[in-house]
Amino acid sequence: MPVHLPAGLTAWSVSRGDVVKKLLTHTDVSKDARTSWPAYRPYAIAWLTAWVDVISMFTTDGADHNRLRNLVSKAFSARRIDAMRPAVETIVTSLLDDLATEPPGQPVDLRARFAYPIPTGVICDLFGVPETQRPHMLSIIDSVLDTSLTAEQATDVQRDMFAAMHTLLDAKRAAPGDDMTSLLLTTQQSDGDKLSVDELISTLILMIGAGSETAVSLIDHAIVALLTHPDQLETVKAAPERWNDVIEESLRQHPPIMHLPLRYATADIDLGEGVIIGKGELILIAFGAHGRDPQVNPEPDSFDIDRRERQHLAFGHGPHYCLGAPLARLEAGIALPALFGRFPHLRLAHEPHSLKPQPSFIGNDYRALPIILRPAP
Repeated sequence: MPVHLPAGLTAWSVSRGDVVKKLLTHTDVSKDARTSWPAYRPYAIAWLTAWVDVISMFTTDGADHNRLRNLVSKAFSARRIDAMRPAVETIVTSLLDDLATEPPGQPVDLRARFAYPIPTGVICDLFGVPETQRPHMLSIIDSVLDTSLTAEQATDVQRDMFAAMHTLLDAKRAAPGDDMTSLLLTTQQSDGDKLSVDELISTLILMIGAGSETAVSLIDHAIVALLTHPDQLETVKAAPERWNDVIEESLRQHPPIMHLPLRYATADIDLGEGVIIGKGELILIAFGAHGRDPQVNPEPDSFDIDRRERQHLAFGHGPHYCLGAPLARLEAGIALPALFGRFPHLRLAHEPHSLKPQPSFIGNDYRALPIILRPAP
């Protein structure tokens, strides 16, 4: 169905599971606004810049997509992801030690103190973001997901986002290190045909943003799901090999990305039942709907780690499947058992319905996650 987006845009919102998968691999659907959106004007709509104006594997098709994806894919190989395990465990242990200093009965924001610092710390380490630059850069990345911003605020974020990445590159030019930003910078400097400056900046925006926000949401939602389903929490405590079921069920019911701008029809696409997406029209895939489609997952509103034949598209589908999916699963797979092992009596500080969502139709997370770690004496 057509939906209205900020800045007066209209797009086809696609939420039915079978149609979503069809369009994600359809030859007449493009990710490249420059070639496939007739009304496209570069940088004219500030809130869309991180999703449309950048030139990365996220916004390209075919050979360009493969070239840009291959430049960073080696950093996310199974071997390299597994090698990150000790670093993730160190971050998790340090955060839990800090939380353990809180007095019993004292509410703490577990998102700010635990779920958020894990993925953001890992991705900033991977890309060599200096400690002094991290707070400002991550604040900007958070703002990119805020679809409630005014046009003026979005323009400020647009400007600050590029400035932050240029600041990172300046730091790496002055002091290169053993990190992905330095590697990409070397590639760009030695072979501009393989990676342009615009593509380098765009790749940093994509990887630092996607590598941090998605896993935060996964950890947050899994915590809430277990605290509101104590029987399933007891099951997984007794059978630690079931933590993967917790992660996958959380991804199904509460995917980190709900809607992802944008895709474009390069020809008329007949979906049947009298629905035709016209050439040049915008497509907004509702990734969050697929896992809740009752035709895909029966009783979709029930959180059930024993669910059979679970399906979801939390990390996408087809050529643009998320490279960082194994890393997000690793981070959650370390963080969740460690948290519930250290604080077996933790509980929500307020009723679940009081948790406020982030102001975004793109991201799916809470603004805060107030938790009581230990009961008061």
